[in-house]
Amino acid sequence: MRDVLLKAAGQFSSDRSIQTIDPLGNGLINDTFSVATEAGRFVLQRINAEVFPEPEWVVHNLALLNRHIRLKPISSVKLQIPELLSARDGKMFYRDDGGQVWRALQMIQPAESREQLGSDGEAAQVGFALAHFHRLCRDLPAESLHDTLPGFHNAPGYFQHYRQLPRPALSVEKDPGVIDCRAFIQARREQIGVLEDAKQRGELQLRVIHGDPKLNNFLFMPGGDRVISLIDLDTVKPGLLHYDIGDCIRSSCRNKQDNSFNLSQCKIILQNYLREAGDFFTASDYDYLYTAIWLIPFELGLRFFSDYLAGNRYFKVREPRQNLTRALTQFAFCDSIQNRQRDLLYCLQGLKATHIYR
Repeated sequence: MRDVLLKAAGQFSSDRSIQTIDPLGNGLINDTFSVATEAGRFVLQRINAEVFPEPEWVVHNLALLNRHIRLKPISSVKLQIPELLSARDGKMFYRDDGGQVWRALQMIQPAESREQLGSDGEAAQVGFALAHFHRLCRDLPAESLHDTLPGFHNAPGYFQHYRQLPRPALSVEKDPGVIDCRAFIQARREQIGVLEDAKQRGELQLRVIHGDPKLNNFLFMPGGDRVISLIDLDTVKPGLLHYDIGDCIRSSCRNKQDNSFNLSQCKIILQNYLREAGDFFTASDYDYLYTAIWLIPFELGLRFFSDYLAGNRYFKVREPRQNLTRALTQFAFCDSIQNRQRDLLYCLQGLKATHIYR
């Protein structure tokens, strides 16, 4: 593996200039490394071809996004979007002898990621940054991007996949955690298609989305509240803004101590998102915010549970039951959101009145 890493890194920098290669981040899909060279650091990633069947499409989308951002007036861009680095042959990726695709990205420095919001100021910046990213992509035609993950965030599709999984051994079926997961999914089966149905009716439109705006993909200026970058752009593709909003809130507004929903932080994120979003967020978009906020953690729980039943083929695990534990955590968090439904709907109605009718 070391030799493969060195060869891949060397495609984006002189072999002799490479000083260290270290694992970077805690992503569950791609293998990511920090490469230190005499000229500085860059990010090296091996794109998981089992997840992204056309890894070149991932690179194409990011290259298109980079070009789109570069054409905007510098004063209008408030986020640093990592630039792709060229390989020795001029391409934006390198395919190794085993057929694996690697790409390299500019490392944003100085910067730090955070696993939990520490202040209202941080929450406000997360909301602003996500909306600003959406604004930057507002005039980038969604149809110009490849759909790198067909079916991604399609909750009915995940549900259908779950229903088609072979039944596991009886000992697994009798596991209390498995029983709880199946009951939770069954109780919500009629609500799973709300966002996709709205898309089919034309009430929600496909736009360019980040696809994975979890909290640790927002980079903050060290020691401060300001978000300076949004990274991990593998999933930039056509989608619903609601996928991004729901995933951002899922990862940012969960109190890790008791796995409960933090309505106060959610409100701050949404206030600042909507203030920056302005008129591109329509009245119809508002109507599906609550659905997005509870459905995305439900969907992730469904995906974790399905992967556990299938033998942990998609998400990386450290022990065999980890995806079951992850599923139970997401379902419990989803339950916490739904327990605050009345308060959350009241908050959303107020936000809609403030921004639509101002």
